[in-house]
Amino acid sequence: MPVVTVLQGPRDVQLKRDLISKITDAFVDAYGIPADTVQVWFNEVPADSWGAAGKLIADTPK
Repeated sequence: MPVVTVLQGPRDVQLKRDLISKITDAFVDAYGIPADTVQVWFNEVPADSWGAAGKLIADTPK
């Protein structure tokens, strides 16, 4: 049973629904396994707890 972990900043629930569907479809297509064996976990990190290029993501212009 594949388990996929997505580490990201917080996202809208509908975006996560769409991504779970696409990740599941990719495993079904690539491995020929049933969709109900694929698990997707989201680990969401707030923008003030994550940094890149020496700066907090919360401090980066969008």
